[in-house]
Amino acid sequence: MVADPDSTIIQAYGVLNPEAAGMQKGFARPGYFFIDSAGVIREKFFEPKYRERLTGNGLIAKLFPELGQAVTDTVEAAHLQLDLEQSDRTGVPGTRITLAVVVRLPQDIHVYAPGAQGYKPIKLSLDPLAELDFKPAMYPASKVLYLPVINERVPAFEGTFRISQDVRVSSSSEFWGSLGTDGKAFSITGKLEYQACDKTKCYMAASVPVKWQLQVFPLDRNRAPLEIRHK
Repeated sequence: MVADPDSTIIQAYGVLNPEAAGMQKGFARPGYFFIDSAGVIREKFFEPKYRERLTGNGLIAKLFPELGQAVTDTVEAAHLQLDLEQSDRTGVPGTRITLAVVVRLPQDIHVYAPGAQGYKPIKLSLDPLAELDFKPAMYPASKVLYLPVINERVPAFEGTFRISQDVRVSSSSEFWGSLGTDGKAFSITGKLEYQACDKTKCYMAASVPVKWQLQVFPLDRNRAPLEIRHK
């Protein structure tokens, strides 16, 4: 982390946020660059607000899902297995973490993807919490499966696939004040609904409970030393 009290480096890189005011005046737009070994920028992510941003693990989870998330639980259900993952177990106000469900289907079993007509598509639903903002769940690209028994083509998932959902911790001053010195623990609960089928028949629709734990700590409000503050 570079001390840049006059925003000289920030302006040289062209990332000064001219809309920032008050204590945030002179700050850069919060963002991330993924640069490969040849020095080429491969990906970039920018946030609209300084207090709301991805964690380091969350960023890695966007680029490399298999590396950026830790398995917190494994759930056995009818016709499938679930690995529950999360990018971070802890956060602070404004943190955005990524939750994920890795679905593992047996051979010759499929589930229907969002958009399937006449069937129950797989759906991840999280229970609302006032202190957390749940972004829409993100599903991978599906494949069109031909079902010769009924002569239909439907969007479906087979094998192993991941459903992810971003969660943003509130950054309101009221929430900050409620955290005290030790923070708060949150249980994020929900369900995964699906209908499993094989080549000849579909099974009863099912619902599996899912759960993650998140510990939210208060922000460090100590200011930087006077000599390196923005002027």
